Amino acid sequence: MSSRARHVPCPAAELSSLKKFDEIKKANQAAAKKLVGDQLSSSSEDDDEDAEVKQGKILDKTFTIYTSQTDGDASELERTRQYMNDAFQSGAMTCLICIASVKRNQAVWSCCGCFCIFHLVCIQKWAKDSLFLVSSPLTDDDFGKKDHPWPCPKCRFEYKRSETPSRYYCYCGKVENPTVDPWLVPHSCGQICEREFKPSCGHKCLLLCHPGPCPPCPKMVTTSCHCKKAKPVPRRCSAKAWSCRLPCGRTLLCGQHACENPCHAGDCQPCPRVSKQRCICGRQTAERLCASPQWQCDQVCGKCLPCGNHTCEQVCHAGPCGDCPRSGKRSCPCGKTKFTLPCTEDVPTCGDSCDKILECGIHKCSQRCHRGPCEICRQEVEKQCRCGKHTKRMPCHKPYLCETKCTKIRDCQKHQCRRKCCSGNCPPCDQVCGRTLGCRNHKCPSGCHRGSCNPCPETVDVKCNCGKTVIKVPCGRERTIKPPKCKQLCSRPPTCHHPTQEKHYCHFGRCPPCRQPCQKTLTCGHLCPVSCHDQALVKQTGSHQSAGPWEQPSEPAFIQTALPCPPCEVPIPVKCLGQHEVSPLPCHSANPYSCKRFCGRLLDCQNHTCMKECHHVTKLNTNADGKKAGPECLQCEEECTKPRPAGCPHRCVLPCHPGDCPSCLQMVKIKCHCKLSVLYIECLKLTHADLKEKELLISCRNQCPKELPCGHRCKEICHSGSCPLNCSQKVKLRCLCKRLKKEVQCSKIQEGQVSLECDALCKEMKRKAYEIKEAEAKAALEEEKRRQQAELEAFENRLKGRRKNKRKKDEVEVEQSSWQKYKNLIMLPVFGVAVVMVAWLMVYND
Repeated sequence: MSSRARHVPCPAAELSSLKKFDEIKKANQAAAKKLVGDQLSSSSEDDDEDAEVKQGKILDKTFTIYTSQTDGDASELERTRQYMNDAFQSGAMTCLICIASVKRNQAVWSCCGCFCIFHLVCIQKWAKDSLFLVSSPLTDDDFGKKDHPWPCPKCRFEYKRSETPSRYYCYCGKVENPTVDPWLVPHSCGQICEREFKPSCGHKCLLLCHPGPCPPCPKMVTTSCHCKKAKPVPRRCSAKAWSCRLPCGRTLLCGQHACENPCHAGDCQPCPRVSKQRCICGRQTAERLCASPQWQCDQVCGKCLPCGNHTCEQVCHAGPCGDCPRSGKRSCPCGKTKFTLPCTEDVPTCGDSCDKILECGIHKCSQRCHRGPCEICRQEVEKQCRCGKHTKRMPCHKPYLCETKCTKIRDCQKHQCRRKCCSGNCPPCDQVCGRTLGCRNHKCPSGCHRGSCNPCPETVDVKCNCGKTVIKVPCGRERTIKPPKCKQLCSRPPTCHHPTQEKHYCHFGRCPPCRQPCQKTLTCGHLCPVSCHDQALVKQTGSHQSAGPWEQPSEPAFIQTALPCPPCEVPIPVKCLGQHEVSPLPCHSANPYSCKRFCGRLLDCQNHTCMKECHHVTKLNTNADGKKAGPECLQCEEECTKPRPAGCPHRCVLPCHPGDCPSCLQMVKIKCHCKLSVLYIECLKLTHADLKEKELLISCRNQCPKELPCGHRCKEICHSGSCPLNCSQKVKLRCLCKRLKKEVQCSKIQEGQVSLECDALCKEMKRKAYEIKEAEAKAALEEEKRRQQAELEAFENRLKGRRKNKRKKDEVEVEQSSWQKYKNLIMLPVFGVAVVMVAWLMVYND
């Protein structure tokens, strides 16, 4: 392979290096942000003169609601008051993990068992390290399968993995990321706590959000004593359980005696009396406590079992003894063969190999079926030592340990184990730590350990810029602690054009920008009103590429330079281009402008206005009206939109114009009244005609094709509206029997004026026809009755003949069913009735 091929970069290696570069860069950025955040003020560094007065007001405000329930009694608040005092005092609240003071603006977490406060980042790291140590593969084979808990660093109260804090909450847990308020307890939200009291009583804490445990419940409740005999009395909810000191009197578990102890909480004690009681088998009697009536003696039962050969070997028991344990099928010692033998005989060996698994758990017993335990495994196998690096052939029952020293790293993650044939459970490291402490000045004297070392116990002086104010801080915190506040005035000379600078206290870095008015004269003659800008900080443009992950991301570079005065902002009244309004504009831009309204001047058509945005208009005549359009305005290109005469559907043929529109000369296509013919009429005639003229214009002069209600055609000429109802058509009118007829006018029939009644001859003919029908029906009915009688007689004759023939038949003949016997007897009457009904219906219809 050539040298060029060896130096070809691997894509995976490039991605790995870029990933490491990004991780280190993010870590450096986080360290820089933490360094800047630590310089903010904290609860341990407040040095106001009225700190004690302010603290007293905050405590009184927190305890107001509680003391109102106890009539001013605050004796139960001492423990909570101590926690709150520690929250205010400088250095009193200390994180036990990093041994640093807890500041007002830092995210914290409070243990619910001991109420100790830790930094949120510290407790997260503590929980992560604890879970790693507990679930490490070196100490637990079920790594990743069990939900191991992690303990509180102080009280060792255990929390689940899911309860690892990930967000910053106030003490009561209502508000996430509570804001820093100097008039509240640090890390408090200022709302009512409302956490349930412990033990739970149904009420909630009345204090404002506070550190430490909640005080006892101050509510007054009416409660009875433990035995419920005394009358209820009002007591504090935290001490509502009380005793009336009277005998309890409740029946004990023995069911014979009553409790003689004074009124007490919980269950009664066991009955203390003694009585004579028999054992379970009933052979012995002894004096025992009344609370434990059942007891077992030490005698063997000895009763004869059902087999008749053996006796029961159980010690004092209740109930039947059961079957003989040697009865039924029994196996040989190796368990391969089963025998059915009397209970008096022992099970013999089967003669087969034992094949039981030996103590080694790998090989089987090679002896024949035998009684008693198997021997040790004597087979030679290839065994592996405890550390797993060497193998040797030796008896299976002997352990094998090699001479190789363990090279694994101990729990300090620095030194090797160096034990011979180590199984992996290496002991703790016994060397000195020697790591550089957090102060970066000294080394850790403790034994070699994992995690962060304890902070340095030394102190360092931190001075202000002028050196007149000094405070002592722990070693290493001089780089993160905020410098002390110096009350001396800054003595640096001014750097701007003003003779003197504003008074301010001693400080580090540049002096604050001068906030005095500039007061330089501008080109327009006004004075510059903005703050002084002789030493303004301007961000330097240009990107800087970092050389490597070790280089901290540089902050934006600022250059101190003098800026020119800004444009003059003095308001000047200016009219818009279209002379619509007057607005005050800044002096530097006081020019005619467009107000964004429509022009609004009347166009030449005298109907519309100019819709252009506010613009300049040239006046051709000095005496002209200011509301008329000029040459810069739009020209009207709209159609004429004036209202047309009533009934005219056409538009005006001219464009938008002044004055009245011309007359409409177009032809209108319209249908006549009867909707059969299409007529063309001038629009002018149609719109100017009255009702009668319109009636004549729209008529086609033909007969109306519509039908009247009577069914005849209308006789009128084409007309509007409904047709007249007086039909003059001649129609024939008949009587009810259709014998008489007469011609009359159709309209009279519709009005009911004419009717034709039947005469005497018609009535006589109707009566004769009815009599004939009745006679025919009667004759048919009698004929049907005679026919049915004849059929019935014939049926009876046939039935008698069949009975005679039946007697002569053989007795072995199969008997007929009931339906075969009586079907003719049933069907004939039914059929006769049906025929009669059909004949009656035919006569009735005729």
